[in-house]
Amino acid sequence: MGKPTGFLEIERRERGYEPVAKRLKTWREFVHPLPAAELRQQASRCMDCGIPFCHQGCPVNNQIPDFNELIHRDQWREALDNLLSTNNFPEFTGRICPAPCEASCTLNIDDNPVTIKTIECQIIDRGWEEGWITPQPTLRGTGKRVGVVGSGPAGLACAQELARMGHATTVFEKNDRIGGLLRYGIPDFKMEKHLIDRRIRQMEQEGVIFRTNFEVGVTASVQRLLDDYDVLVMAGGAEDPRGLGVPGEDLAGVHFAMEFLTQQNKRNAGDDEATAAPTGTLSAKGKHVVVIGGGDTGSDCIGTSNRQGAASVVQLEIMPQPPAHENKPLVWPDWPLKMRTSSSQEEGCERDFAVATKQVIGQGGKVTALQCVRIDWAKADDGRMQMREVPGSEFELKADLILLAMGFVGPRKAGVVDQSAVELDPRGNVKASIVDYKTTRPNVFACGDMRRGQSLVVWAIREGRQCAAAVNAQLMAG
Repeated sequence: MGKPTGFLEIERRERGYEPVAKRLKTWREFVHPLPAAELRQQASRCMDCGIPFCHQGCPVNNQIPDFNELIHRDQWREALDNLLSTNNFPEFTGRICPAPCEASCTLNIDDNPVTIKTIECQIIDRGWEEGWITPQPTLRGTGKRVGVVGSGPAGLACAQELARMGHATTVFEKNDRIGGLLRYGIPDFKMEKHLIDRRIRQMEQEGVIFRTNFEVGVTASVQRLLDDYDVLVMAGGAEDPRGLGVPGEDLAGVHFAMEFLTQQNKRNAGDDEATAAPTGTLSAKGKHVVVIGGGDTGSDCIGTSNRQGAASVVQLEIMPQPPAHENKPLVWPDWPLKMRTSSSQEEGCERDFAVATKQVIGQGGKVTALQCVRIDWAKADDGRMQMREVPGSEFELKADLILLAMGFVGPRKAGVVDQSAVELDPRGNVKASIVDYKTTRPNVFACGDMRRGQSLVVWAIREGRQCAAAVNAQLMAG
């Protein structure tokens, strides 16, 4: 280690944000990178642990102490090579990953982890700025053809790895642009879409073919693709949203989060309103918005609503409010349950916890209010936590727009899943092991959220890479 005492001498410092008033007027990213000299100091805080627990927290197995040391030594090119050896798309994870590596950092024992996510993001951004990142086409192909269904992070990582192994790879995407949830689920203020376009250009030069507006199971059958390709990889994500299941859910003004977020991203991309909102415009402008769901998607709805000019935003979470600080000896180095406030929540919203929805109230077919009740969580006889309504705690919230951001129950079954006739696991995901990623149908593999259920971008990239290795092993063995 270049500076063994760095963590004792230098305080943790994160990237800064544009002021709230300023960033609410734009859809652009608002994070300020650290100066290079200061980033080197932050990297020097990595304390050369006997066991680097950050490795446990990173699903893609980034060699975090190694690239921290290289940045401390001002060896940016070498740090980039190290980072890209484990992660295909650090510019995505450096922006939207929640950084479980930092939660596992030894310095997080006293709440001062190394700024790993910041360092990762600035390594890859400088790599692009300097022109160090170029296509890596293979000199000779294998003659094998692979079709990848879905162009989210799992599909893209899988496709890039397969192309670099020499296989002729085609990615099929049902939407009009490549990127999956990266494109239409993540707001531009968290990750601008030119970052995806740049990667697509690189992958095309590496030999990957992209087919948009091509829904497998509709545009062409699964069997047709299996006739044309040696292997089919199912990487379509977990797109079946969780509904409320209460009276009034079908009223106008109640929408799933992805409907809302997708429309705004299409507008930002320059689509006209008829293309961006073919089923009708969704806008929070001047409306009282209620977001149901306390996760990242709910936060994205808050940030988008505030930028559209919402009159008010309330976010409801069914779980109780978590503690301000985790019980460190109990949970470290695992991901802790504690109170977190996202940048979107900082921009303005009212948060309420331990609240369940009873009914959506409307007039003339349109939503006007939400009837809620407070709940208590207690252990049932079988030891599981069970919620109970608090008597007399019913209340109403004024609502013109209700956004459902309660997660996903698995992949959509109509189309590719049904036609493939693959077996599903008890949770409704495509059944495939992490050993070989093979489904129960020959020559069909599955990875990412379609296999594991809704998860993080970093898990999707990991599964895409590992699935590509499994596909390559089968193709080269036969």
